[in-house]
Amino acid sequence: MFEELMLQLQNPNTQWVLLGTMLLGIASGVVGSFTLLRKQSLIGDAMAHAALPGVCIAYLLYGSKSLIWFLVGAVIAGLISSFIIQVIINHSKIKEDSALGIIISVFFGFGIVLLTYIQHNGAGNQSGLDDFIFGQAASMVGADVQLITIIALILLAITAIFYKEFKLLTFDPQFAKGIGIPAKFFNGLLLLLIVCSVVIGLQTVGVVLMAAMLITPAISARYWTEDLSSMIIISGFIGGVSGVIGTLLSTIMEGMATGPLIIVAATIMFIISLVFAPKRGLLAKALKQLSLRKRTAAEQIFLSFYDVAEGGNLRDITEAEVLIKRKVSSSLFQYAINVLEKKEFISRTMSGSWMLTDKGIEAGYNLVLQQRLYEIYLMHEMEFAHLKLKTRDDLNLTSISNETKDQLLKLLRIHDRAPLLMPKSVSIGDRGMMMNDI
Repeated sequence: MFEELMLQLQNPNTQWVLLGTMLLGIASGVVGSFTLLRKQSLIGDAMAHAALPGVCIAYLLYGSKSLIWFLVGAVIAGLISSFIIQVIINHSKIKEDSALGIIISVFFGFGIVLLTYIQHNGAGNQSGLDDFIFGQAASMVGADVQLITIIALILLAITAIFYKEFKLLTFDPQFAKGIGIPAKFFNGLLLLLIVCSVVIGLQTVGVVLMAAMLITPAISARYWTEDLSSMIIISGFIGGVSGVIGTLLSTIMEGMATGPLIIVAATIMFIISLVFAPKRGLLAKALKQLSLRKRTAAEQIFLSFYDVAEGGNLRDITEAEVLIKRKVSSSLFQYAINVLEKKEFISRTMSGSWMLTDKGIEAGYNLVLQQRLYEIYLMHEMEFAHLKLKTRDDLNLTSISNETKDQLLKLLRIHDRAPLLMPKSVSIGDRGMMMNDI
């Protein structure tokens, strides 16, 4: 298989197709990033389906197959469809998703009618227009790939030149208008880039799958970063790699079209991103959730030990007494016990039960005090709005003013929620909360 692949790569036509699909993937990934962030994912699908009647009409007018005329017809049809979508949205009660659905159905249906007419009209069955439905990269010649390459490079250059304007219009259109950026012009320009990206991919990927080529690399990149410039680079890389992998697979898999294989490659990279991305991936979230469950269990068991000790039992705390206070699974209980013993907050007695150590009493006092002061903060949140606390961990008595600290402690005494069990020596103003030790 490897020898067959190397032999195919020596074929000039394969090299051209490989270059074309790689640049198509890069351009689609870059432009698709803005489409995704502007919540216009269906725009690409609408433009792809709307391009089919434009291609058919271009063939009827020109009389023979010509990629450049097909591209012109597809661009005009795409722009007309986008104009109709805006008219429907602005002058009726129909929402954007419904308008997009209407345009997709009507234009694609009209395109199929024209395609059927062409294929039943003389030499129309030799036109090769059916390649535009599902794509057929192998049917491209050097001139076709050169044209696609030129358009893809122009798209990338325009995106790089007007990157700041597109970024502003994507995240803060009102501010962009306020500083004098011509929003209508750049929105139209971005729409033109989307249409051109769709059009150059029609012969390679096809009408049906072109929307996936715009959106899938962008979604994949979104899992890896929160920075727009990084997202664009990663999206372009994923799109380019998908194009290369799909083309290489089609050269060694007999009878398999390049377009669907490109989309399959992009989908596999999306699944990898979905699962293994460091912050947003499912695996990272699962590990984070597991870590949170363990940390919470250790905290809850520690609070249960402290509650039992507050009741007067300092040196003979059993598992049953702890679990009565707060129930956790046996595995989490054992994990919590190991953590607390490692931190020297509890120690095992000769009888097999546990006792709170002096270090544990001190840590428990600070933890309970922090918890109860946060409850007081929530009860009187309007009085302490300047603290802007989001979680209990944000409440640190060493970082707030003495006046605020005294107010919280005074309210705590009023509500009679002061901890009963105190360490031998405690200075609240000098001690930090020891919650993070658990």
